[in-house]
Amino acid sequence: MIRILLAEDQVMFRGAIAELLGSKPDLEVVAEAARGDEALRAAAATQPDVALVDVDLAGDDGLSVAAELRRLVPACRVLILTVFNRPGYVRRAIEGGVAGFLLKDATPDDLVGAVRRAAAGEPVFDTDLVLVAIRDGVGPLTQRERESLQLTWQGATVEEIAAQLHLSQGTVRNYLSSAIQKLDARSKVEAARIAEERGWL
Repeated sequence: MIRILLAEDQVMFRGAIAELLGSKPDLEVVAEAARGDEALRAAAATQPDVALVDVDLAGDDGLSVAAELRRLVPACRVLILTVFNRPGYVRRAIEGGVAGFLLKDATPDDLVGAVRRAAAGEPVFDTDLVLVAIRDGVGPLTQRERESLQLTWQGATVEEIAAQLHLSQGTVRNYLSSAIQKLDARSKVEAARIAEERGWL
């Protein structure tokens, strides 16, 4: 029996997946979670074989949750669920040691097959997606540029970014200006949007 943890914040979608997987004789959903902290507690308590983790988990970064889950339960194989096939996401997922990356428009048969393959130790990645991630997944931004754009994307002002990153406002403006140029954007907000869409934040 393959024991499964579902970490997905959309209740209807999570329920549909749980019902689908639970209908298979070799699969059992042993825990469900809507938030990252819930998922980690559930994983520690139930020791699942496979975890399905939404990349946007009720405000949490699903990729970070997946990495922590792998640390807590090393034997658990993690599959990332997402509606986005962003190269940066795929690359971070691979670097985080997840077993696979599954788009939410996958067929029910694809989902069931992915869980079984992951449990068997097989990687579950689309080849074309991996090639794009290798080519485009790193992105041109430095860590400080990413941090500055991430806070911009969250609505922070230059003053607030400077305070949070313990930098001068002039330094933050320089990071944002550099990011704008690298991404061929017209503003810091547009640069943040481009970086977010490509999975670099």
